[in-house]
Amino acid sequence: MNVMKSFRDSLKTAKSILILTGSGISAESGVPTFRGSDGFWRTYQAQNLATPEAFAANPSLVWEFYEYRRQLCSKVQPNKAHEAIAAFENRARNEGKSVTILTQNVDGLHQRASSKNVLELHGSLYKTRCTKCKEILLNENIPICPALEGKGAPDSKETSCIPREQLPRCATKTCGSLLRPHIVWFGENLEEKVLVKAYEAVENCDVCMVIGTSSIVYPAAMFAPQVAQRGVPVAEFNIETTSATRQFQ
Repeated sequence: MNVMKSFRDSLKTAKSILILTGSGISAESGVPTFRGSDGFWRTYQAQNLATPEAFAANPSLVWEFYEYRRQLCSKVQPNKAHEAIAAFENRARNEGKSVTILTQNVDGLHQRASSKNVLELHGSLYKTRCTKCKEILLNENIPICPALEGKGAPDSKETSCIPREQLPRCATKTCGSLLRPHIVWFGENLEEKVLVKAYEAVENCDVCMVIGTSSIVYPAAMFAPQVAQRGVPVAEFNIETTSATRQFQ
């Protein structure tokens, strides 16, 4: 039987569909992957700014980096892949199916394309978390605070010296502490409630699609192989083969 026809037939009968997405799906929109040649901002390796230690040492620098990313992502548009997923989700929901979009991206483009059931494994550029009271809030303001107006340009001559008290602060009256981007940084655990929902989707799906992800970042990299081990059909949509490709054949 033709592989594509077999998968289409599986989609028709599926009740719970899992869609895993990664940075490759947003590349067409112009969102940098911050890997390889895209791996630098100013003179810094982007991954070196995505750590709790970097934030503790220089919160101004880290906030400028994330303000740059917020500004960039707010200017780009969802591409045809985001729109196709949103249209598929809407059609499937109307047929009584459950669709979960489990993304490693933090750019919010799935939501802007009108997808509804999106789980953001690595957080969101448009959410903040208080360093003291831990409250998580949506904040789509550009800039996120007055002190970051015009900041974040990837110019190596820029210096980062915004006073700590002028950086984003918690709006809770009894708190007022420093806010941080609600991003899962290197060395941190994923948000527990998101991870619980992710495992539920992995365990309950009867069809899975993997789109635009290299399948090398854990725990996301193990989700599709776990689904395949249950004998559930998995389709991978990538420009190149990945370390997980052979597990879906």
